[in-house]
Amino acid sequence: MGILNTRKNKRYNYQPRYYKGEGNPFELKHKFDDFRVTAGDNKGLKTKLNNAVEDYKYNSDKSGANRRVLIIIGVLILVFLFIIDFDLSIFSINR
Repeated sequence: MGILNTRKNKRYNYQPRYYKGEGNPFELKHKFDDFRVTAGDNKGLKTKLNNAVEDYKYNSDKSGANRRVLIIIGVLILVFLFIIDFDLSIFSINR
């Protein structure tokens, strides 16, 4: 046991007794990773953003969740502007 040498972990080739399947039974994987483009080994912010935009463009929203989120955000912004007494008359044409 040297001071400069680090210990290496031991590797075991353990196969469960009654496992009849393919792949590693101990691999942790989310069940929706096969259907998502954004999950995986994406390196860099630009790649992640491009994958998210492509996923958003090519997967149609059947439940209307995007519209619902936009409506909720709009209502929250109006409530916030009401709370801080923001004068909306500055947006009118007559000044």
